[in-house]
Amino acid sequence: MSNHSPEEPPAREITPHGVYLRRREFLERAALGAAAVALGAAPATGVAAAGRYDTDETPTDEADATRYNNFYEFGTDKRDPARLAGKMKTRPWSVRIEGEVRKPKTVALDDLLAPHTLEDRIYRLRCVEAWSMVIPWRGFQLSELLKRFDPTSRARYVAFQTLHDVEQMPGQRRSILDWPYVEGLRIDEAMHPLTLLATGMYGRDLPNQNGAPLRLVVPWKYGFKSIKSIVAIRLQEKQPATSWNLAAPGEYGFYANVNPAVDHPRWSQKRERRIGEFRRRETLEFNGYAEQVAGLYRGMDLRKFY
Repeated sequence: MSNHSPEEPPAREITPHGVYLRRREFLERAALGAAAVALGAAPATGVAAAGRYDTDETPTDEADATRYNNFYEFGTDKRDPARLAGKMKTRPWSVRIEGEVRKPKTVALDDLLAPHTLEDRIYRLRCVEAWSMVIPWRGFQLSELLKRFDPTSRARYVAFQTLHDVEQMPGQRRSILDWPYVEGLRIDEAMHPLTLLATGMYGRDLPNQNGAPLRLVVPWKYGFKSIKSIVAIRLQEKQPATSWNLAAPGEYGFYANVNPAVDHPRWSQKRERRIGEFRRRETLEFNGYAEQVAGLYRGMDLRKFY
């Protein structure tokens, strides 16, 4: 179903601040390669190349993508994350990899990324929150991380958990959700090459309000599936609980695939608003990635498994 807020940005807030220049993107990608060399390793081959699933649509203006966010850990107003997330400490940061893996471990994020064995590259993808966007993410495929820890044959699902720290995340003082925020994917969804762990956007590290230092990106699903500020990843046999499904099971299902044929109980999902545009556009099945991911759900009733 749709994202957890029915609000749409008013016209004065979705007017683009300017066209994203390809020249700037080229310079940012070059900077990524230079940073890898400075750390004593050749940059991953994909850093300066387009991802094979990249869209050629114009990226959303960076200011819009970083100032108008859903991140309830910092408040329910779309401006709260940019206003309140700046003081969150994202270093040191560690992630627990546990459950149905043969090599469970708590690993420091910097140690995880330093060897550059994960393919850190740019992925320009369509994404859907309470609005739609095109974001040039920097990150790597989730599958490449999971393979490092040797999943067992019983690993059918992947569960994720966000940081729980009321001092740094004041929105967690309110009982909007049962904190910490949790999400999950089926293992085949998690291993799909379009499923990313993002460490940056627009050629820079992730801003705190966008889920620093590590967030999930699942571009064919609604935004609440793309959990932010991840501290734990657990592989397990049973389907995990997810925060918005627990809070409102009749509105937010486990799968949350973009499906214009299934309306949210309180609004239609046939059309969407792209930030930077005044006119609505037709919502695409699986957010335009049907060719790549529809096979994951062959034989499933997507009205029942929403």
